[in-house]
Amino acid sequence: MTDINQVIEQMPVEVYERLLSAVELGKWEDGSVLSQAQRESTLQVVMLYQARKLDQQEHFTINARGAINELSKSELKKQFRGETIADFKESEL
Repeated sequence: MTDINQVIEQMPVEVYERLLSAVELGKWEDGSVLSQAQRESTLQVVMLYQARKLDQQEHFTINARGAINELSKSELKKQFRGETIADFKESEL
């Protein structure tokens, strides 16, 4: 039996991204729907990968300690301050 730690350590980022997409969409790339068991186990793998391989600071992501990053309202405002959400030319309106 393969150890989950080895799986996470050897997992290419492309595989992580496919698993993340499957969890978010509820279906695999070929369009087949994830069963509840598949969704739960895939989500666990995604969360382990995030905790161990990604240094995430964004809101509701998994940090290196395995906890969920929950930013306060003021931290979120500070993070998004000055960022343009959409930019339209007057001629496009």
